[in-house]
Amino acid sequence: MSHALVLNASFEPLHIVSWQRALQLLFQGKVEVVEESEQEVRTVRITIRVPAVLRLLHYVPLTKKKQIVRFSRANVFSRDHHICQYCGKKFSKTNLTLDHVIPIVQGGMKSWENIVTACKPCNQRKGGRTPAQASIHLIKKPKRPLWLPSTTLQMGLAITPERWKIYLKLDRDHVGTADSSDPFDESK
Repeated sequence: MSHALVLNASFEPLHIVSWQRALQLLFQGKVEVVEESEQEVRTVRITIRVPAVLRLLHYVPLTKKKQIVRFSRANVFSRDHHICQYCGKKFSKTNLTLDHVIPIVQGGMKSWENIVTACKPCNQRKGGRTPAQASIHLIKKPKRPLWLPSTTLQMGLAITPERWKIYLKLDRDHVGTADSSDPFDESK
């Protein structure tokens, strides 16, 4: 089906969620529907149009008091700018993997300092070896970021849903920005 754009209470774009998550947020009373899509979800008793744009009922501050960057796949890709740390080429997230610099079988840990973004061919070539053992080199040593990464939502006009365009700040390349952290993560 589709995705929904989530806006802060102040109408700033925050996040993109699946249609399932959009309905969950709606039924939890956390959001209001600003725009609906043409698609419908039907149950035995009700038919509901899938939300296209949602607005949080309570404002989420964009600057966090705790400057701790959560370790996640998306944040590692963001830290490394979607660039393979072995060959230096930029890829879409579907063509990237996470690689343990020091493999787990050799005592490597799951940490900011041991995990990098790698393209699939480089990750396969490296295998369960260290970069030195595989005769490949890291572009830069991985480290814990001190900033909260933000993600650029890459959406050309052809794929940006029409209902989203007025809510996204679009430049000449039709790119909007939104925070990559999940504002609905209740563990924060």
